[in-house]
This record gives sequence, structure tokens and C-alpha cells, in this order.
Amino acid sequence: MFQIIQRRYYYFALSGSLILAGILAMLISWGIAGQPFGISVDFAGGARFEVQFTEPASEDEIRAVLRDFDLNNPAVIELRGEELTNAWQIRTETVTPEEGQAITRALGDQIHPLIPDTTQFENVSPSIGEEVTRAAWIAIVVAAIIILLYIAVAFRQVPSPMRYGACAVSAMVHDLFIIFGFMAIMGLIAGWEVDALFVTAVLTIAGFSLQDTIVVFDRIRENIAIRFDEPYELLVNRSILETIHRSLATQLAAMFVMVALILFGGSSIRQFISVLFVGMLSGTYSSIFHAVPLLAEWEIRSPAEII
Repeated sequence: MFQIIQRRYYYFALSGSLILAGILAMLISWGIAGQPFGISVDFAGGARFEVQFTEPASEDEIRAVLRDFDLNNPAVIELRGEELTNAWQIRTETVTPEEGQAITRALGDQIHPLIPDTTQFENVSPSIGEEVTRAAWIAIVVAAIIILLYIAVAFRQVPSPMRYGACAVSAMVHDLFIIFGFMAIMGLIAGWEVDALFVTAVLTIAGFSLQDTIVVFDRIRENIAIRFDEPYELLVNRSILETIHRSLATQLAAMFVMVALILFGGSSIRQFISVLFVGMLSGTYSSIFHAVPLLAEWEIRSPAEII
């Protein structure tokens, strides 16, 4: 039988190294910019343009024009709907009215003419403020509490069911630190900024991490009932091997789609899909190589009393 649990200290060391690298990147970013990540106009506010071209335009063409004005991280979204053919919304950092007019003229001159009376420009407040960010953190905390209560009830037949809940939450925190670190590193390397889609990715990954971990824990619970005389370390290792093929098959299918989107999708979604990809990769890893080994280490060091 392939030994996974017996090598748990290597996995703990790998997780610790990745998290420390991410924390270091956040500290470096804090020292440079005064914040752990770059902040997009969704959080900081800025300018909003709405333009409609006479002919089809591409996102790359729009970004090329904006780079001429030193606007390197705009949010560029194609608008779809009635009478919105070739229409785009652009959010950038705050610019003066004169700069806004110059940008609008450049878009019409360098790409395609703009349809008269459809162009809008204004400086706007942040679309995501402290309240929305606070709500996202509250959602994560509530999810952690609910999962603890759920496992306490669903795993009540096994010794110390709260240990399972604590290890599941630990895996979720592990995954969040991984994507925070990834975002900080990419901010330093490629100038990525936290935007509305990043908040969506964080909540998605938190839910995915908990769900994937419970699948493995559920098999441990089943094996405890039928293999009660087997050493706990061996039982846990067996449970991982019995579920790992299903977990990998499911996650790899989703990851292949994400890789295709990263390579061939538009640049407006590339950052979002990349964060999801890293989060899903971390979630698959943490379920097998963090949550379960942590549970086994806890049980070996302090065996639960069987009631």
C-alpha cells in the first residue's frame, strides 16, 4: 500500500514553505505600496468610460490605447444587450476631465470611430467598499462555523468529531493563504490587482475546499465502523487511497477547462481563472495532504477516547 500519511511531515513542510513565501510577498508589497495586494478601481474608485464603436473592436486594442496614457490595469468589459453592439465599459484609475476627453478621442482615432451621443465618462466611487469586503469575511467565518456544527452532528458516531471539523477548517484557511500569497506574488511580478472577481474566487474556493475535505473524512468514518481493529494511521491511509482517484478525476476535468481558458480566454478573465485554478489545485492538495494528515497526527499524539 502506498504510504501517504507516513510522509505527512514533508507535506506540512511544503505547505508551510508556500504559505511563508506568500506572506513574505504580502509584506514586500506592504512595504512598497502600503497594502498587501494591488487594489483595483473596484475597491479604490476611479474613472468609468462607456463607448460604442461603429465596428467590432477587441479588448487588446482598447488596452493598447490605454497603455499610451500609462493606464496599465484597466477593467475592460464588453457590454451586451439591446442596441449595445460593439459597446465597452472601461474602468481605470481616476483621470482629469481633460485626460478623459483625450482618451475618448484616442479610442475613436486609433481603433474605430465612436457612435455619437453614446460615449460616457465620469469619475466614480468604489463599486466594492468596506461593507462588501466585510460581508465576504463574515461569509467565510459563518461557513467555518456551519461546517464545524455539521461535522459534529454527521460524525457524532466517531471519537472526537470536532477534530474532523477543525482539520477541515484548517484546510480551508490553508487554501485561502495560498491564493492570497499567489495574488501578492503576481501583483509584484505582473502588476495584478484585487478586484470584484477576486472576492468571488475567494468565496468559491472556500466552499470547494470544505466540500472536498468532507468527502475524504466521510470515507474515514465508514472505515472506522468496519475496520475498528485496524491501526488508525493505516486506516486513514487506506481511506485516502480509496477516494483519491475520484477526487483527482473530478478536479482534473475542471482544471483542464481552466487551463484552456487561461491560454485562450480573454485577458479580462485570465486573472480570475488563474486564481480559481490555484485555489482548486490547493484545495485538492490540502484535502488529501493537509487535512487528513493533520487529523492523523492529532489522533496519534492524543488518541481520542471511544465512548
